[in-house]
Amino acid sequence: MLKKKGLLASMLSFGLVLAACGGNDETENNGGTNEAANEGTNNGEAVENNGGNEEAVEVEAQEWRFVTEETEGQVQNVYAEEFAELVSEKSGGQISIDVYGFGELGSEVDQVEQLSTGVVEFAIISPGFTGTLVPEGNIFALQFLFDDDQELNQQVMNESEAINDHLAGKYVEQGIMPLAFWTEGAMQWTGSSALQSPDDFDGFQMRTQESPLILESYEAYDANPTAMSWGELYTGLQQGAVEGQENPLFFIEDANFHEVQDHLTISNHNMYVTMTTVNPDFYDGLDDATKTIVDESIEEMKSRSFEIQAEQNDAALGLIEEATDTPTEVYELSEEERDAFRELAVPVRDSYRDESEDAGMILDMLQDEIEAAQGN
Repeated sequence: MLKKKGLLASMLSFGLVLAACGGNDETENNGGTNEAANEGTNNGEAVENNGGNEEAVEVEAQEWRFVTEETEGQVQNVYAEEFAELVSEKSGGQISIDVYGFGELGSEVDQVEQLSTGVVEFAIISPGFTGTLVPEGNIFALQFLFDDDQELNQQVMNESEAINDHLAGKYVEQGIMPLAFWTEGAMQWTGSSALQSPDDFDGFQMRTQESPLILESYEAYDANPTAMSWGELYTGLQQGAVEGQENPLFFIEDANFHEVQDHLTISNHNMYVTMTTVNPDFYDGLDDATKTIVDESIEEMKSRSFEIQAEQNDAALGLIEEATDTPTEVYELSEEERDAFRELAVPVRDSYRDESEDAGMILDMLQDEIEAAQGN
């Protein structure tokens, strides 16, 4: 059962949520066996999930909270809602997850703290908002690092030892356990003026996430980057506090940034990477049957997350081009034009290597993994 509540209701029910989660530690596991995983029951009767292909697992009734950085209908929220449905089905309706969109529980930075302190159990967090907390996570700020093929990039993130072992371990140390890294699509630029060469960024007020490497990436183009929450961005663009921003196409269209930006540049200079995360103390405290439900649902959502973003990004460009009441000039960079940006972006990788003792190792390993995937 999927629920969505407002902030007031969520805070009133918070004590009950904690009580439900705390009861997890008292669940017996029958001497380490997992008989419940083989035959699910609900009040003593067998239950099948909505798909009808597998029986639900017998688990304790629980209610969890899942916060995202986006609003209803956008990629992260669609993902979270489908994840909640999967968990509910697999648990025979015993586990319900309340999904909260951006702003319902605070800013992106607030949400990181809420996950690490156990206020929420699950969160979708973009590494761009954790750049000061986990410096190695700034690897996703490096432009022109990944391939242009988003499907290949998703394969790399699914299988990467650099990301899923070494980088993920850095997050766990900060009370954030990544369960999956995934792409929300290629990043594009919008601006109040055309952005077709590095010269166009000279002195340009570019909005970014709170990541030192993202800031440095735009300083390499001689831009004037400014960190800003996306909740303030539409007004910031409208009033000229910032002149441009970067995001996947679905987000640009759904947030109506094209209404207050005259130019859209198809640059594919990076991809928007996000991660499905869980509070590690909560996850480690789950009994085996419940943990299996979470793990299976995460695995099933890996392919689905790619489908969701592809569907939304493919549709968004057409919607922007058809918006005649607020026309936006669309320009796609040539490979030669992209090379001019790439030449300035590559040296920023040296700054990433200086982030920590392990940063260089993670970068080198990831580059090898990308090259291996490209060669297959």
